[in-house]
Amino acid sequence: MSDFSAYSNYTSLQLRRHPHGVLEVVMPGAGANKSSLSTADANMHRELAEIWRDIDRDPDTRVALIRGEGKGFSAGGNLALVEDMANDFDVRARVWREARDLVYNVINCSKPIVSAMHGPAVGAGLVAGLLADISIASKSARIIDGHTRLGVAAGHAAIVWPLLCGMAKAKYYLLLCEPVSGEEAERIGLVSLAVDENELMPKAIEVANRLAQGSQIGIRWTKYVLNNWLRPAGPTSDTSLALEFMGFSGPDVHEGMRSLRELRAPDFPGGAPF
Repeated sequence: MSDFSAYSNYTSLQLRRHPHGVLEVVMPGAGANKSSLSTADANMHRELAEIWRDIDRDPDTRVALIRGEGKGFSAGGNLALVEDMANDFDVRARVWREARDLVYNVINCSKPIVSAMHGPAVGAGLVAGLLADISIASKSARIIDGHTRLGVAAGHAAIVWPLLCGMAKAKYYLLLCEPVSGEEAERIGLVSLAVDENELMPKAIEVANRLAQGSQIGIRWTKYVLNNWLRPAGPTSDTSLALEFMGFSGPDVHEGMRSLRELRAPDFPGGAPF
């Protein structure tokens, strides 16, 4: 790493420098050999929200490339964090703030961001993956927004899914928690590009290098302009996150957690308080 001191604070994300000013952000897998899915514990969630501000300030980084390690891109928040959010207001408020910052920090990072998604892509990692300026998925990737399966509103997705793939598709996948393959995600416009899995990282590095070696003035200002399509949706994002985190204080999330632990379909009570 460079002498950019802010990166010394990161203990969950792994940061690797490549030529031409490309910074690789790795969400490490779990387990002794790190071959299983990356899950976002409290520290990983915080770092995923903050890293984009530091990348923006880093004079040696021109492009960020985010990927997962092990069997997939990201597995979402671990159940211990979800349980803490359901039971502790202070935790819920802190994670809500981080979730909000993650959205806005990715959008406002002046440096272009490339994502390389393989296997399951869920949760906070998926937010960064889909908000990235160029999102690349393996054809066999499984993109899943699992919020309604857990019993809460689909928070982050509201700002970008309808713009990427249209409202009809967004409602179908978000309301039903239906998985989207990387190949289908490219077809409906949810990701920029889908490739065979063995081509994923070479293609992502190629795209990142092209961005890094291009006009930084032209590329960064074009990103800023295009992201003005997302900025007016900020109130929609804020509302969706508020409703998601209100849901963590409700009854459905407890059944959602139990069903995930017991590997069964959830049996949610009928009705809603509105």
